[in-house]
Amino acid sequence: MTLIKSISGIRGTIGGKTGDNLTPLDAVKFASAYGTWLIQRNPKAEKMIVVIGRDARISGKMISSLVANTLVGLGIDVIDLGLSTTPTVEIAVPLEKANGGIIITASHNPKQWNALKLLNEKGEFLNGADGAKILEIAESGNLTFEEVDNLGIYKKKKNFMDRHIDEVLSLELVDIDAIRSANFKVVVDAVNSTGGIVIPELLDRLGVNCVKLYCEPNGEFPHNPEPLKEHLGDISALVVKEEADFGIVVDPDVDRLALVCEDGSIFGEEYTLVACADYVLSQNPGNTVSNLSSSRALRDITRKHGGNYEASAVGEVNVVELMKKNNAIIGGEGNGGIIYPTSHYGRDSLVGVALFLTQLAKLEISCKALRDSYPSYFMSKNKIELTPQIDVDKILNKMAAKYQEEEVSTIDGVKIDFEMEWVHLRKSNTEPIIRVYTESTSQMNADNLAERIMHEINEIADI
Repeated sequence: MTLIKSISGIRGTIGGKTGDNLTPLDAVKFASAYGTWLIQRNPKAEKMIVVIGRDARISGKMISSLVANTLVGLGIDVIDLGLSTTPTVEIAVPLEKANGGIIITASHNPKQWNALKLLNEKGEFLNGADGAKILEIAESGNLTFEEVDNLGIYKKKKNFMDRHIDEVLSLELVDIDAIRSANFKVVVDAVNSTGGIVIPELLDRLGVNCVKLYCEPNGEFPHNPEPLKEHLGDISALVVKEEADFGIVVDPDVDRLALVCEDGSIFGEEYTLVACADYVLSQNPGNTVSNLSSSRALRDITRKHGGNYEASAVGEVNVVELMKKNNAIIGGEGNGGIIYPTSHYGRDSLVGVALFLTQLAKLEISCKALRDSYPSYFMSKNKIELTPQIDVDKILNKMAAKYQEEEVSTIDGVKIDFEMEWVHLRKSNTEPIIRVYTESTSQMNADNLAERIMHEINEIADI
């Protein structure tokens, strides 16, 4: 059982020992620290507001109640969206003129996990300094609560997923008429979480025939909820059986989007962002950003449209910061996370679905034909386990020096760009591990590059 504390929030498994898992006491402790940080950040505010929402996992109602009442005890008003999505809470924070937001979700983790994802007043994830301050407050134990006459007010608002859909449908590049005319038939796998509510509703309003698979929001995940190829056998088979145009897969909090082609083949999480960016850039040329571990295909597509591509450190907050700096018109992460600033600075599967449907409708080609039109890259993801005594930073520095004649980035571990492939080496913050991500022009080449690099690391570490 595990409890992970990071700048983006707290994540852990339900039950077990306090401090080692996400117990009720830990949820209260970190909700208290977040609320205290908000109060310290807004010393002149007469009243504070925080928006909360949760995915459908079994522990969600319990954790949500603990978080809400803790904030009320600090004198903070709480707007509870109930069953919701991460991007829905993100857009709700500024719409409600709130001081922050908390999403109760462990994203793609299995059902025994839950988490508190923390947002600022813009509905964006916290930066490193703010996250570190909250962790400091939590560990200090210096928490003061309000007396009875100054408690916060708790209220529910349950229409925000509809408002989210309204916002998506109002986007200029979402062509509702073109989508309706295409008469699409789509299968949706929402892993029995809140995507099973909002994605079918979005499709219905776009005139798309929706076949539901695992769309009952009961938190009983029928398969590993991370939308990877090895977990998508059921929807691949159903897409073919139903003769659907394609399949849509979202994770429990609906910020990651994967697609399945009409023949049951996987479009690829990495290519969700590539396809949406291709459409957006075709209508509005500009710059893009993804993280260092994302596919080179986005760079290729961006350059095709005359734009500039930049890579950030891994982590949504890092992608967003670089997008703002470089005026990127679309960006995200290769895990199926699409960030479209015209909507908001957060990964949003609803935006991705609407943009992809528009693109497919306008091009009048199949999902598989669209995928085949993009540069084909293949990734290999591995890790090397080291002993705690080994200096991981020293190893990474030696690898950077070894390949100094290549294009090397050290903003997040070490990324080495070769002419036709790349390798990204990152150390874990919680265990003695080096993650080794490679990409090349074939799966064999990607695997061979990974094996070569891991062998070199083992030689340096003398393992």
